[in-house]
Amino acid sequence: MTQLTISEARKGFLALPEKLAREPERAVTITRRGQPVLAVLPWEFYESIVETLDVLSEPELVAALRESIEDIERGRLLNHEEVGARLGP
Repeated sequence: MTQLTISEARKGFLALPEKLAREPERAVTITRRGQPVLAVLPWEFYESIVETLDVLSEPELVAALRESIEDIERGRLLNHEEVGARLGP
């Protein structure tokens, strides 16, 4: 992850969106006296984090997700035709 001091970030703040768009990194760490104090990240990444936290805060959704992962790992899958047959016309 890219690290910038607060001074460097201040000087290059307006260029950060383009910097993040060009690089595979998803965030820039801003440091003060060598310690991380801020993270700057693209809005889409922020939204995905918030959505993930929302899902993980719902016990029923976490249980369904774990069950789905277990189904995949055990090969309990349905193809398109099987799903259509189960749902009916």
